[in-house]
Amino acid sequence: MLFDHYSLQDLSLNNRIVMPPMTRSRAGAGDVATDQMAEYYAQRASAGLIISEGTQISQQGQGYAWTPGIYNEAQIAGWKKVTSAVHQSGGKIFAQLWHVGRVSHTVLQPGNAAPVSSSAIQAEGVKVFVDVEGRGPENGVGEMVQHSMPRALTREEIPAIIEQYAQAARNAMAAGFDGVELHGANGYLINQFIDSRENQRTDEYGGSLTNRLRFLKEVAQAVADAIGKEKLGIRLAPLTTLMGSKDDTPEATYLAAASVLNDIGIAYIHIAEADWDDAPVMPAAFKEALRQVFRGTMIYSGKYTVERAEEALAKGWADLIGFGRPFIANPDLPYRLQHNLPLNQPIREQFFGGGKEGYLDYPTVDGK
Repeated sequence: MLFDHYSLQDLSLNNRIVMPPMTRSRAGAGDVATDQMAEYYAQRASAGLIISEGTQISQQGQGYAWTPGIYNEAQIAGWKKVTSAVHQSGGKIFAQLWHVGRVSHTVLQPGNAAPVSSSAIQAEGVKVFVDVEGRGPENGVGEMVQHSMPRALTREEIPAIIEQYAQAARNAMAAGFDGVELHGANGYLINQFIDSRENQRTDEYGGSLTNRLRFLKEVAQAVADAIGKEKLGIRLAPLTTLMGSKDDTPEATYLAAASVLNDIGIAYIHIAEADWDDAPVMPAAFKEALRQVFRGTMIYSGKYTVERAEEALAKGWADLIGFGRPFIANPDLPYRLQHNLPLNQPIREQFFGGGKEGYLDYPTVDGK
């Protein structure tokens, strides 16, 4: 099943393998996607679906050095090179739209302002990647530092951020993407509104579960209205606690979120399972409950092997499976998986920033 064609709404995918979003911090000046990025994604176009690295919807939405944006004309032009290269290589690609919320640093923010969040709560030990020397991704030096203390968004500021998501989606379509994925996982802004520990608001965006899901609902509806619900997916991480985010009743919360998204009619939900060693396993009953609530396509990512992927597809929890880090070191990953061939191992020290090394130079089976 993993290597079969799949129809994602009206989009025909060559297989059920997804390359999920992975931050590589190699954007050029002005946070513009580069020719090297176009080559990187085109190398991996044999995935059924590529989802781009997180792409900030505004400067305020940026949390790490050298990540690409999609909020101005130069950035749209840069991404056009990427989507054209992927399509010429026979692939399909969605843009992941990203606002990190509190997971940022004042050096990355407009006017060195404080990052924003649902509430003014700092997550201790949550670090962000900053450009120490200001020399850019190829020659600069990056460092992980504690994120800055955020301030709570005012009620009056929220509609403008919702519109930024919608405009970023329009920009993504202008750049040639096949659709967009909202980043609602891993403790970033949408997640900061959803999870009960991070959202301490007392207005209509906080308190009850319905209120905590309001921002998610309004963003998703605005993007669906802007580009079409069939071109919209979202990534969620229901049971993980990345970037200090935690919910007191995660299963109930995320089943309710899935119901909201089902009502809007989006194309897919992309579940990010915990992928570290000794990570908690997502219960099968929860996956089955998600399937009952959400009628669209389900994608799962998180340390999947071919065997685990085939099981998830056979049991009906998933329709598509994401393979993350293996795609970094194996541009021809689908071919290797299908033919049970050994995998190149990624070099962790070259994940973020730098040039071609650890980015464009991993060999394919045929050595090209």
